[in-house]
Amino acid sequence: MDFSFSEDQNGIRGLLKQVLTNIVTADSLKALDKEGTWFHERAWRQLAESEMLGLAIPEEYGGAGLGLTELCILLQQVGRTVAPIPAIETLVSAALPLAEFGTAEQKERFLSGIAEGRTIMTAALVDAGSRNPLNPSSVAKSDGDGWRVSGRFSNVGYADLAERILVPARTESGSIVVLLLDPKAEGVRLSEQHDTNGQPLSQLDLTDAPVAAGDVLGGVDKGEQVLSYLVDRTILGMCAVEFGIAEQALFMTANYAGERKQFGVPIATFQGVTQRVGDAYIDVQVMRASMWQACWRLDQGLDADKELAVAKFFASEGGARVVSAAQHVHGGMGFDRDYPLYRYFLTSKHLEFSLGGTHESLTRLGDLICE
Repeated sequence: MDFSFSEDQNGIRGLLKQVLTNIVTADSLKALDKEGTWFHERAWRQLAESEMLGLAIPEEYGGAGLGLTELCILLQQVGRTVAPIPAIETLVSAALPLAEFGTAEQKERFLSGIAEGRTIMTAALVDAGSRNPLNPSSVAKSDGDGWRVSGRFSNVGYADLAERILVPARTESGSIVVLLLDPKAEGVRLSEQHDTNGQPLSQLDLTDAPVAAGDVLGGVDKGEQVLSYLVDRTILGMCAVEFGIAEQALFMTANYAGERKQFGVPIATFQGVTQRVGDAYIDVQVMRASMWQACWRLDQGLDADKELAVAKFFASEGGARVVSAAQHVHGGMGFDRDYPLYRYFLTSKHLEFSLGGTHESLTRLGDLICE
């Protein structure tokens, strides 16, 4: 079987690489740091103009009507440039479940804006009262035709810029609903948080926050299915970005080892360095294989629970080893804030523990095997 990308997919990858590497440069990221800004609006705008934000959005809403594979190609390039844009939050956690479960009105209201780069959305998946994102502790009570939701979530990215936040909650009858919450609504409070890599996040506190009946995604009967769909694809998106990070960190390390000299010879000729970089290369290849396997199964509508657990395990475990090896081989240079490697290390750490790290992934895989 031929597992290589198609000509169109290679074209998408080439365009994405060109756009992001030309715009998300070390200098542009330093400029954002000086401004105290995180969101790289120019990169996001250019991706929209290149029609890349709508890769997995249906054509009738301004997208390309492609699939998860093309979206993961985008996410890989986001990782390779550590681009500070809401690619996972908006394109994966929001747009994909909207396209799959949204009503015609919801799709019309949000998907076109996402494809054009006008609309940012995000999801609240780190529930303060539950370690399992599929088992929310937040509560949604019926209120006439709509709902009132209460709960607390942390680590919500781009909440301050989002038009809607996808919030899972459990109803009084015990079923799950996924609500399209307006972050400016009454009863919503955002508190500032900061991630390992410096990304501004929000703690989301909800006290009887109103949600209209038309802002329930998939209806009351499909809430559990919607949430599972959302979480699975968000995990896959994290694996794709982590793969891109590890791939670029390895590339930078190999180049550095070939140029850096000690005792008059490149450090790449030292056995210890060669072994460390070789092990990192193996980790990257395992991350690649496990991520694309999970992606393919989800794209084909197949069960991918085990494959996702494997992919998340290697993204967390292998990713941590790769960026640690990169730091080690670079020595003091790796900790220099004028050199971009530290961004890869810190963003990798953020993704390593998001929605379950190594231990949680292995536990989940073990439970699945024993079923």
